[in-house]
Amino acid sequence: MLLLRRLSKRSIFPVSLGGSRSVLCLGATGDSVDRIPELNRSRRFTMGENKSPLMERARNIVPHLETTRHKGQAGRIGVVGGSLEYTGAPYFAAISALKVGADLVHVFCPQAAAQVIKSYSAELIVHPLLDSNNAIIQIEPWLERLHVLVIGPGLGRDRVVLQTVAELIKICRQLQKPLIIDADGLYLITHDVSLVKDYYGLILTPNAIEFCRLFGNDRSRIWEMMEKLGRGVTVIEKGLNDRIYESLTMEKFECPQGGSARRCGGQGDLLAGALATFYFWALESKQEISPATVACFAASYLTKTCNSHAFKLKGRSMTCTDMIEQIHVVFEECFEHKKE
Repeated sequence: MLLLRRLSKRSIFPVSLGGSRSVLCLGATGDSVDRIPELNRSRRFTMGENKSPLMERARNIVPHLETTRHKGQAGRIGVVGGSLEYTGAPYFAAISALKVGADLVHVFCPQAAAQVIKSYSAELIVHPLLDSNNAIIQIEPWLERLHVLVIGPGLGRDRVVLQTVAELIKICRQLQKPLIIDADGLYLITHDVSLVKDYYGLILTPNAIEFCRLFGNDRSRIWEMMEKLGRGVTVIEKGLNDRIYESLTMEKFECPQGGSARRCGGQGDLLAGALATFYFWALESKQEISPATVACFAASYLTKTCNSHAFKLKGRSMTCTDMIEQIHVVFEECFEHKKE
């Protein structure tokens, strides 16, 4: 399995959670080993640090555009979400994954959302299966083809759909599928943490409210909750400073602020879709030892920079669509390989 091969390269991270609670991990440049006393290791980066270690590593995971590559090699992403009320969220996540550079994106949604999502873009492959009687039987064969799955954008809280999603998470775990859970997918996890405990390769993307539901209001107990989630789980807490919590090394990274004061809907969906593409690239990279952390940093940086660029153009009237239109410009500016 792709994820298992990548994780085996990170087996140099022995983690001890008892006694002195110290951790061995590779340093940010990947060329040294540090011992981390206690669970308070934190690294902060600013938006001006375009040459920070994580930024350099984010650029390094981006595959070169080569004529020898075929369709699908840059990423086949799945988005599970959408509902009668929320059709924009899965679209924003899916189209962002494509705009960042994935080759194909599949959207698995309820029947009521399918035609609307299809009308937004002919680029997406839409499966109106999520609320069908045999949803699992119809969706499971597609999972083997997908490199990363995003669960949650626009999902809603229909009981039957959530039961289906819970079964999908169990199947993804069996397949060792790299998984990102966002939005109402996190609502499901809040009610049953066992679904994701010790899920190697899982990334959770809570906003401020969702983070409080998962971790509580006492920030001194964050690492205690991370231990309950188990090893191999990464969390990116979205906010003024996005924060990345890595359970394997018990490190916290503070991402650059950036962005603007405009808080239009859909920004989390953009981040989730971009994260899926970056995550696959990081897993494919032969040199990256912490693919989830680097992918989270890249997605955060891209989203906040898209916000800044779009706000300069549209100000208070800026929407998520305006931000998505900036993905190409921001990617070229921050991540693309420069020609010699």
